[in-house]
Amino acid sequence: MAARCLIPTHLFPLLPAARAVPYGNMAAATAGLVQYVVLRGDLARPPRSWPLGAVVAQGCHAALAAIHGYREHPDTGAYLEQGDAMRTVVLEAPDENSLLDLAEILKARGVDHRLWMENPDGIPTCLALRPYPKNQVQPHLRKFKLLK
Repeated sequence: MAARCLIPTHLFPLLPAARAVPYGNMAAATAGLVQYVVLRGDLARPPRSWPLGAVVAQGCHAALAAIHGYREHPDTGAYLEQGDAMRTVVLEAPDENSLLDLAEILKARGVDHRLWMENPDGIPTCLALRPYPKNQVQPHLRKFKLLK
């Protein structure tokens, strides 16, 4: 007996196949897809000393905002279709100014991203790009190191 979905599918539409598989050779095309997340490293250090969970939450918010904001883009659908093979790279911006500078550079170069602001204080905490082929965006992020 086949399992039946008890959740009405009209409430949770799936990505159409045309969006989820935008390339002829899916394995080769999605191998280089990556979502970059850039967190402010100074949030976890004095004088701010945010708890690790709060900093991680900022990265999660930014990543989800970028995925949601660019959900119609073929690369986003292809990235999500990878399931357990999705690649995310978390980088560190040393401070607020470097994060804001990166946001301006990405905007000027037409790179899709979301800048996450912690509210109600309006503090820019994180930036996430939509999924991209690594070679298209890595040059814009070279000065940032992996978050440790």
